[in-house]
Amino acid sequence: MSDQIAFVDPGFADNPEPRCPCVLLLDVSGSMSGAAITELNAGLATFRDELAADSLAMQRVEVAIVTFGPAQVELPFTSAGAFYPPVLNARGDTPMGAAITQALNLLKDRKAEYRANGIAFYRPWVFLITDGAPTDTWQNAAAEVKEGEASKAFAFFAIGVKGANMEILSQISVRSPLSLQELKFRELFSWLSNSLRSVSRSTPGTEVQLSAPTGWASV
Repeated sequence: MSDQIAFVDPGFADNPEPRCPCVLLLDVSGSMSGAAITELNAGLATFRDELAADSLAMQRVEVAIVTFGPAQVELPFTSAGAFYPPVLNARGDTPMGAAITQALNLLKDRKAEYRANGIAFYRPWVFLITDGAPTDTWQNAAAEVKEGEASKAFAFFAIGVKGANMEILSQISVRSPLSLQELKFRELFSWLSNSLRSVSRSTPGTEVQLSAPTGWASV
């Protein structure tokens, strides 16, 4: 008889629905101060309200927030039903490389918890939003993104706010980065919530046709 006892996470025991994890990787460096950070916070509130309107998404979608300026986990993985976005403040530099690595490690740990508790999960999303360029070494993080995309460990999206270095973003993201029109964060997060709701209604492992990012983005 083993002297080790495996405990089931009570959150998974209460809600064994498959999970749809999404990491928001948000630039809160000093250049985001003023209208940009205000609209980003408003966009997060829209994101929370629209997820809360979908009972299935409330059970299946999980959100984590990693910010950079400095790089830190602002919010660990939280179910949409308990997701109340923090009010973000702009400060510091843009350590994007460190933040990407931190986000991918957070995701790796969460997937290990799903597996340990027998919880199915959809392909995770990592959603990067920035208005600048990395102030740290980012090449290793870019290699991690490419490796994760190749193995379908996650899907990585990059959004550039006005002033973002789109050339570097295109070297980090396998998908072409999108430029945010003006400061349409609310429209962006409305699209993101709709997309996650569509994914959460599908069967894990199947491809979901997402709506085009119209009205808020350009390539």
